[in-house]
Parts: sequence; C-alpha cells; structure tokens
Amino acid sequence: MNTVSNFSFPTPIKFGVGVRHQLAAFFRSEGFTSVLIITDKGLASLPFFKEYVAELGNESLKVSVFDGVHGNPVKSQVMAGVEAYRTQVKESGTNKKIALLGIGGGAALDVTKAIALMAHHPGDIFDYEDEKPGMRPIDQEIPYWVAIPTTAGTGSEVGRSAVVADDQTHVKKVIFSPRLLARAVFADPELTFALPPAVTAATGLDAVTHLIEAYLAKGYHPMADGIALEGLYLAANAIGKAFADGANSAARSDMLMASMMGAVAFQKGLGVVHSCAHALSAVVDMHHGLANGIMLDHALDFNYHALPQKFERLASTVGLTAHTEFLPYIARLKSELKIPQSLKAAGVSEKNLDALVKIALADGCHLSNPVPVTENDFRTIFAKALA
Repeated sequence: MNTVSNFSFPTPIKFGVGVRHQLAAFFRSEGFTSVLIITDKGLASLPFFKEYVAELGNESLKVSVFDGVHGNPVKSQVMAGVEAYRTQVKESGTNKKIALLGIGGGAALDVTKAIALMAHHPGDIFDYEDEKPGMRPIDQEIPYWVAIPTTAGTGSEVGRSAVVADDQTHVKKVIFSPRLLARAVFADPELTFALPPAVTAATGLDAVTHLIEAYLAKGYHPMADGIALEGLYLAANAIGKAFADGANSAARSDMLMASMMGAVAFQKGLGVVHSCAHALSAVVDMHHGLANGIMLDHALDFNYHALPQKFERLASTVGLTAHTEFLPYIARLKSELKIPQSLKAAGVSEKNLDALVKIALADGCHLSNPVPVTENDFRTIFAKALA
C-alpha cells in the first residue's frame, strides 16, 4: 500500500507508507512552531528517529525530545514528561504554539496522553482514574497532540485512555476521557518494517486479543462488533506474513490497520484475557502483548462453552469451519509466532499465583467479560496456564 488514505474516524488519520513525512507541513499549517516529542529510550537511539528529528527541525520547527519512557508506563515517567513540557513552554513564552508528538508503541503514546492531561490539571494523576469514587473532572486545557505509532498492537493512537502504573505497586490505572484522543494520527506502516519478529508477534497478538475480546464483550454494540470481525480477518491473514517477512508492506499495513480497529472496537469493552494480562504485567513485569498472547487461549476457554454462536463467527472469520476449531487455531498461531504456550514456559512460577489472582480480580476489564469471573475462576485459569 503506497498511497495515502485519509479517515476521520475516530479522529483525523493519515494512513500510508511514508506518510510521516507530511507531518512537518501539517504542523506549520496548524500554526505550531515548537514540538516536544515523547518516545522511549530504545526508539530514541535508532537512526530513523534521529533522522526524523532532524527532518522536523529543518522545517523551522523547534524540536525537543523527552525519551524517559521505558517498560510499562509508570507515574514518575509521566511527571518527568510534564516537567519537560513546562520547560519548553517557559522557554517559548507561550503554550499556544507547542504541540506534543507521541512516537512509539503503546507505552509512549499512553505516556503522551497522560502528559497532556497533567500539563494543566491539578493534583495527582491517579485523582483522574476512571470511575474512581470522587475522581476529579477532566475539564482543563489539553495540549494539542499528534500520534505516530511504531508498532501494530495497542492501537493507543486512536484510543481515549492511558494506562499508567503506580511506581511502587505496579498496579495499572486507567485514565479515560474522549478529550485525550489524539488530534491527528499519522499511521506509517513503514515504521513497523524493522520490528524484530518477537515484537511483531507480541504486539500482533495484542491486537488480535483486542479484536476477539471486543467482539465477545457483553452488551449491544453491532458497530464495534463489525469493526472487530473485519479487523480480525485482516490480522489473521497478515500476522504470519509480517512475522516471517518484516518488509512485507501489505502485511504490515494490514496489521497496523487491524491494531487501530481493535482499539476502536474495544470501546465496547474487553474481558478476562486482559485482566489476566494486566496482572502479569504488575506481578512479573511481563510485556502486555506477550501476556495477552500467552493467556489468550487459556482465558478464552473460560468463555468458550457459554458462547458457541459467537465462537462460530470468530472461527468463520479466520477461515475455519466449526467453533470447536477456534481455540486449537489460537494455539497453532502462538506456535507459529514462537509465543510460549504456557506461563511456565515463559518462566512464571506457581509462587506468583496468589498475587496474580488478587490483581486480576481487582482489574476492571473482566467486568465486561460475557461470563462473570470469580476469584476461584481466575485461580483455575492461571493454574491451567501455569501447568
């Protein structure tokens, strides 16, 4: 896919190979003269990133970089980024001509949203935790921010929430508001070409998990269901090709699109897989996409017998003939992508079981699971995944 496509759903999106090179002109057309880039340390060290910073700077933009994102995002990273933004405001004398630019995977983009929130909102970031009793309103100015995704997994570039963990407990908190949505997205599949196979696999299964869980989530939302199924169709046909050949432009494009579709669809809700994955990130600091990938078939088995018609539709979408083939298909996909089949194979110990159950039960994602999940249910799911 070498052409640029334009969408206005759910925010203005420019999609296509090389589209990132249009961003400097876009910033100038919007009246910005200064850009603060938020990214992670690994990405900031890559030649493409340094070249891109120079490219933006050559277009009469003052460019600064905050590269304090690493691992699963935590509050201290956000607040360090807020200070970087305030320093840039102080140096320029105004915040009206400064744009934030999030470049990276879900971690960098979530931190960008959180920085945008806390730039002008008082108090502690966790005062704004979604559905927290007494949560503060998100009603102050939000700086203009643009997203450039470099992985095809979280779809955070089109999401309205930021997931940030407490530095001490590592428990993830969700900050949600439609006002956190990026003002524009420049989705360039070329930036995913150089992803290592292991990252392609983990982020790709993150997208697949979003699509499946959004479709299965309880509630009436045919629009989200339709997006989820089409996204799953794209991902099922592209993920193996992208894993085998990182420079396969068509496969990379389809995975990036499927990732965004998953993030749009899961506005309907997620489920038990994500609660398990969030617990794994908190307890053993496991990459979120890898955690979803490992748990996907183990946790979906909990829903399987209650929803035969929905699993029939999922099976049909990925080219199978019966719903009984879907979970074995997920296991085969994990094997093809070299994802561990169990938590034990990933180095997780049974000594972590109690902590995993406790955090998964407290996580909000399973509240939209189509089947209620109890503490004993989580214990059974994790125990099977550890076997």
